[in-house]
Amino acid sequence: MPTVRRIVILGGGTAGWMAAACLARNLGTRNHTIEVIESPDIGTVGVGEATIPMINLFNKILGVSPTDMVRETEATFKLGIEFVDWGGLGRSYIHPFGTYGADMGGISFIHYFLRQSLLNGTWTPEIYNLETAAARAGKFGVLPNNDPSRPSLNHAYHFDAALYADFLRRYSLKRGVVRHEAAVTQVHQDAETGFVTALDLKDGGQVEGDFFIDCSGFRGLLIEQTLKAGYEDWSHWLPCNRAWAVPCERVETPLPYTRSTALEAGWQWRIPLQHRTGNGYVFCDGFIDEDQAADKLMGWLDGKPLADPRKLSFVTGHRRKMWSKNVVALGLASGFLEPLESTSIHLVQSALAKLMAFFPRDGFDPDVEDHFNTVMCGEYANVRDFLIAHYKVTDREDTPFWAYCKHMSVPDSLTQRLAIFERGGMYVEPPYELFREASWFAVLTGQGIRPRSWHPVADMMTDAELTHHTAQIRDLVASTAARLPPHETFIRHCQQRQAS
Repeated sequence: MPTVRRIVILGGGTAGWMAAACLARNLGTRNHTIEVIESPDIGTVGVGEATIPMINLFNKILGVSPTDMVRETEATFKLGIEFVDWGGLGRSYIHPFGTYGADMGGISFIHYFLRQSLLNGTWTPEIYNLETAAARAGKFGVLPNNDPSRPSLNHAYHFDAALYADFLRRYSLKRGVVRHEAAVTQVHQDAETGFVTALDLKDGGQVEGDFFIDCSGFRGLLIEQTLKAGYEDWSHWLPCNRAWAVPCERVETPLPYTRSTALEAGWQWRIPLQHRTGNGYVFCDGFIDEDQAADKLMGWLDGKPLADPRKLSFVTGHRRKMWSKNVVALGLASGFLEPLESTSIHLVQSALAKLMAFFPRDGFDPDVEDHFNTVMCGEYANVRDFLIAHYKVTDREDTPFWAYCKHMSVPDSLTQRLAIFERGGMYVEPPYELFREASWFAVLTGQGIRPRSWHPVADMMTDAELTHHTAQIRDLVASTAARLPPHETFIRHCQQRQAS
């Protein structure tokens, strides 16, 4: 079998340059060539401009510090997402990045909270979560991690996606990655195997390769148009299929969280950066006219628009095969799950981690291809169920869109999760799970489910012991949050560190 040495990445943007940076850092360019073909006519979609905490691992592997992120991408810090009007009009909650309470020695603190809430007749889970307390107070900082008895502060970032892609491009080029700025006019395949062998460029050049990474966006030039991977359509469960996006001037101190507000036919995002605010309306065109949706978005802006609104059309779902022959699809070429929980960049990162673990040396193993597809399709399905829960678990029926979502059928896997959680607060963890117990608890209870019972281990404490212990945790969370600096102060601290 021929040795795999020539790697070609079709498409730049966030996914393409994440792939280039990862490969350059981990494989190097001494024994491999890494070439990126980036069309000058296609920009970064940048729908969400928000991430989840796993990006810190990716940055650590690359050697990128939080200071680098703040400097290079006009980043702010993100502690979670506030959901407004999702479970019902006038209600809000935060899905935080951290856990609730403290280690209870065998069973989640959540079950002790469930028992305590019945004992007190109150429902205040947010006071046991540091990320929520800090987010509500507009605080952020780095806490020492040498004391396991104290809560930690988990974070991600809001950043300018175009600046992030440009930063990774410069990172990659310094490490020997070759960039071609040209459109692809033809794909060549081996007549016997169907493997992709070369790409013709509009400028007359040709790029040959052994392994191709398709980051060509929704069109999936290699994975779909050439190799016919097929597409799993989930729009009957996730009906939003359009988005308008527009930046506006920043008019207030940036908050350390994303805000998602449920609207008549979808939802609006608001993402605070250092230099501007990102805004968008994700909606279903079966329930609102596209032009009407754009007008509504522009009317909701709290600052002067900095550009005309840009429309994105999509179908939620994923390729049935994300690795086919000698092509792996990443980013929008592999699938799209709407940006409700900021998972797009993480799914690129997750696929890259698996790709590096099974990177071919001598030829391609069909069993590796099958395993990669099984795991990635499983990840997509679990994120899908988490997103569907935001729409399904609601008291809203005030518009046709929300009535549809509330009464729609959902996958059996989600039906089972919801039933088990409602009965006893139990968390079901399938293989390839991204969002864990604290996330499901935050969203399901925030949307309106109150578990009727709890795990019997939580009955081991007396009422007095339970009250004392939960009070200690509550006070520790409050005192820790109070000591944190304001979010903007910490951002300035990061800027000063890199300037000094």
